[in-house]
Amino acid sequence: MKLLETLFEGTLWNSRFVIIAAVIGSLLAGFAIFYMATVDVVNLFLHALHYADSSLTDEARKALHDSTVTHIVEVVDGYLLATVMLIFSLGLYELFISDIDQAHGSKASSKILVISSLDDLKSRLAKVILMILIVTLFQEAINMKLTTPLDLVYLGASIALIALALYLSHAAEGNAHGDEGSAQDEASEHEPAHAAPEKHGH
Repeated sequence: MKLLETLFEGTLWNSRFVIIAAVIGSLLAGFAIFYMATVDVVNLFLHALHYADSSLTDEARKALHDSTVTHIVEVVDGYLLATVMLIFSLGLYELFISDIDQAHGSKASSKILVISSLDDLKSRLAKVILMILIVTLFQEAINMKLTTPLDLVYLGASIALIALALYLSHAAEGNAHGDEGSAQDEASEHEPAHAAPEKHGH
C-alpha cells in the first residue's frame, strides 16, 4: 500500500505539468495580440496621414478624427491585454511548474512577476475584461446617434455604471492591500523583541 500511495502521489503531483499547455497557449495568444495591435497601429498611421488633406470636408475630417481616437484606445487596450496574457503565462509557470531563475536574478522581476496566487490571476483578468467593456462603450458612444432624451439618459446611466465598477474594483484592491499590511503588522507585533546588547564599562 505504501508503494501504491507513493506512485499515485507522484503521478498526481507530476500531473501539474499539463499546465505547460496553458502557459504556451497564453504566450502564443499574447504574441498574436501584440502582432494584431502593431498592424492596427501601422494602418492607423497610414490613415491618419490623410488628416491634413485639404480636399477633406469638415464632416469627413471629424469622422476621421473620431475613428482615429477610437482605434488608438483599442490599440492601447490590445497591448494591455497582450501584456496581461504574457504575465498570465509567466505566473502560471511559476505557480505550477518552477521558479524562473533568470527572472529572480533581474531587478525587473518584481514589476513583471506580480502574480503570486490564483486570486491575482483572476483579479487581473477581471480588470482587463472591464477595460475591454469600457473601450467598447467608448466606441459605441462615439458612433451613437442621440435622437431622443431617453438615449442621453441611457448613455449617462451606462457611464455611471462603468464609473461605479471602476470605483468598486479599486476599492476592493485597496482593501486587499490594507488587509495584507495589517496582517504583516500583526505578525511583526507577535515577533519576540530582541534584547539590546549589554554595554560593559571599562
